[in-house]
Amino acid sequence: MAELSPESKVYIKGFNRVLENLSLGPKAVRELFRKPSGEKAEVGPLSKVEDRVIPVDKDANVKIRIYTPKSEGPLPIFMYYHGGGWVLGDLESSDGTCRMIAELTERIVVSVDYRLSPEYKFPIPVNDCYAALQWVSENAALINGDASNIAVGGDSAGGNMATVVSMMARDKKEPHISAQILIYPGTSFNLNTKSFKEFENGFGLNKDLVIWFHNHYLRDETDKFDKYAAPLEADDLTHLPPALVIVAENDVLRDNGLAYAKRLKEAKVKVESICKKGLVHGYFSYPEIFPTEIKNTIITIAGFLHENNTSRTLKI
Repeated sequence: MAELSPESKVYIKGFNRVLENLSLGPKAVRELFRKPSGEKAEVGPLSKVEDRVIPVDKDANVKIRIYTPKSEGPLPIFMYYHGGGWVLGDLESSDGTCRMIAELTERIVVSVDYRLSPEYKFPIPVNDCYAALQWVSENAALINGDASNIAVGGDSAGGNMATVVSMMARDKKEPHISAQILIYPGTSFNLNTKSFKEFENGFGLNKDLVIWFHNHYLRDETDKFDKYAAPLEADDLTHLPPALVIVAENDVLRDNGLAYAKRLKEAKVKVESICKKGLVHGYFSYPEIFPTEIKNTIITIAGFLHENNTSRTLKI
């Protein structure tokens, strides 16, 4: 029997409103999912928060939000990709968490508002994320950042993006990524794991919603086996950045995340994996519900980056 934290129970109750309205379509569900602009977590002062619009291909731009802590630069950088199944989410949905990451790790956090599906199906969102990484690497000095020390990370679909841009950077031989932080990442379109069966319904993200996301994101069945969509299906996971994989105990995606950590370890990539007891998928984006759990997770992230010599001293 699954054990849920009190905070997880509160979250599930609210999340059920989204599940009840899937038939309204992506645009309507985005409105239900969207956090109002200006809803900020109490995380202490940062030096600066600014939005920029950057090019991602010859015909398109996306917005990024840059969180700069009160530290002397040039500072290490953390590229952050929000969750939402490639269909939901935006800069506001990860704003509170990104502020906490910048404050506690003393890294510049760059959050990416990549284009969403189904309007922009795979591989457009992935390519947006990689193009944003390239832009930040090439323009690090403009934001007081250190291009030699860039970590990538994200939650859920954003964790998928972080795995994929790490692979793309390896394959294209640029830019250098010092670490990847994968929070309950989507790594496969396989729905036949133990965790999918155990948490199929009643724990927030459920099997039907996962399928809804997949159908909006993928162009066809063959995309399910493309390594840039499903990194767990990749033949070669060698020579990737050190990885921290964090999964939630009560989550349909738990086993696919742990399987990816296992594959990385087998490929001789330095990897640590953690299963957060009592928590559910989505917790990392809700500091208003999970403030302590998110802070503890970020402390773990900062420790991992510090141990791998890719971060400044942890600020607690």
